[in-house]
Amino acid sequence: MPIDEDVTGAEIDREVRQELMSLPKTLAEDVAKNLVMVARLLDEDPQAAYGYARVALRLASRVPSVREAAGFAAYAVEKYAEALAEFRAARRMTGLQHLWPVMADCERGMGRPEKALAMAGEPEVQKLDKAGQVEMRLVAAGARRDMGQAEAAVVTLQSPELASSSQQPWTARLRYAYADALLEVGRADEAREWFAKALEADQSGATDASDRLAELDGVEFIDALDPEAEAEEASGDGAAEDEGPAGAPAGE
Repeated sequence: MPIDEDVTGAEIDREVRQELMSLPKTLAEDVAKNLVMVARLLDEDPQAAYGYARVALRLASRVPSVREAAGFAAYAVEKYAEALAEFRAARRMTGLQHLWPVMADCERGMGRPEKALAMAGEPEVQKLDKAGQVEMRLVAAGARRDMGQAEAAVVTLQSPELASSSQQPWTARLRYAYADALLEVGRADEAREWFAKALEADQSGATDASDRLAELDGVEFIDALDPEAEAEEASGDGAAEDEGPAGAPAGE
C-alpha cells in the first residue's frame, strides 16, 4: 500500500521507536511508516488503516506496538475476534493491563456481554489508571444494556468520576453514556440535564450531545441545500412564518 509522501516514520512515539530498534534499520523504517499511516487514518478511513496495520503485522509481528496497532485497526472495522487476539498477544508481550477495557469491549462485540461484565470484576481493573477504570465502567454499563439490564447500567455509571466537576478527557463520554442510559429507562428530564453536562465538557466534539439535546427539545434541523425542503417551504401557507421559528440549534 502506498505511504503518504510526507510520512517519514519519525512521527511515532519514542516508546514505539525503541521497540522497533530490535529490527534492521530499513525494516524498522518501513514498519514505522505503516504505523504512522494507521494512526493517521484510524478515525477517517478505518478500512485503509486496517490495511496498513496488516502490512506492519506481516513485517514485525513480534513487536508489541505492532500487535496493539493491529488490534485497534481490527477493532475499528468491527473484526472483534481478530482484535481480541491481537490485544491478547500485545498484553502477553508487555505484561501491561491498559488494553483490558477494550478487550472486554471486544467480548461485547462478539456477543458475549456476560464475559465483558465478568472482566469488569477481575483484579486487572485495579491496575488500570483512572482513565482505564472509567473506560472499564463504560464497557460494563454497555454490557448491562446488552443484557437488557438498563436500570443496572444506570447504577453502574454512578461514580465519583461522574459526580466530579473536574474536566478530564473522558468526562464528556461518561456523562453522555449516563444520559443515554437514563433516557432508556424513561428518565428524560434527567437525561436532558446530563446531555447538557456532556456537551459542556465536550471540547473536541467526541459525542453528538448537541444533537441529542435538540432531539429532546423537539428541534428539527432542515438542510438548507435540500431542494425538497425548499419546495415544501415554498408551498406552505405562511402560517409558520406568522408564528415565528419553532426553535434554534442547541449548543451550536
